[in-house]
Amino acid sequence: MAETDDASLVDRVTQRLITAVAVGEFLPGTRLPAERDLSPLLGVGRTTVRAALDDLSARGLIEKRRGRAGGTFVAEEWPASIVVGVDRWFEQRWSDLVDACTASAMLHSSLARLAAERRTDADIAVMRDRLAAFHAADSGNPKQRADSLLHLSIIDAAHNTALRDILLEHERHLSLSAPAHPWGDRESHRRMESRAAREHDAIVAAIVTAAPDEAADLARRHVQIDLELFTEAREFARRRAAAAHG
Repeated sequence: MAETDDASLVDRVTQRLITAVAVGEFLPGTRLPAERDLSPLLGVGRTTVRAALDDLSARGLIEKRRGRAGGTFVAEEWPASIVVGVDRWFEQRWSDLVDACTASAMLHSSLARLAAERRTDADIAVMRDRLAAFHAADSGNPKQRADSLLHLSIIDAAHNTALRDILLEHERHLSLSAPAHPWGDRESHRRMESRAAREHDAIVAAIVTAAPDEAADLARRHVQIDLELFTEAREFARRRAAAAHG
């Protein structure tokens, strides 16, 4: 990758993290996930994550602390211009974000339909194991990782490499440009986890019982969670920007 491409990727990750804080995903004073956790979350290497964090540290937006209780923490105070800039970002890119979420929903729907038509006994066993792991996972990052693995098992059960590659590339791009992690802010975690659990059960059941129309519809509506949370994040950014102006 060329140097300019590396710099562009670091800039995108930096903006992604700025937006995450500005909309409340990571609250002031809280510890950011470790580099090893941010890397798969953002779909980039740890070197890129480290460069983005160094940029944020140089700008005074995060603080790195040493010792047993150390880590990378969100600064308590951010310049008003940062919050206002995030609100402006929403206004400029909202229609593109809606289109991207719609595309994700349609791709997941198509793959769930194919999974209901093509799944094997081995696929069913993997999906059931991943579903059980999701239910057993702790709230927060462990639950999010289990969610991703469950969706991958559904995608793989469709046995369509072309659609799989299109979806995964699309979602990697979305993870770098979306204003908030799909699970929303910390207060949204348990509410969304409970809803996701119910919907996961229904999707897997439809695939196992070979009900393609039902599986497709359930998957499409399930992925709309992302757009609902982005809408909440947009409103949060508007409120913070209004307060900054005030």
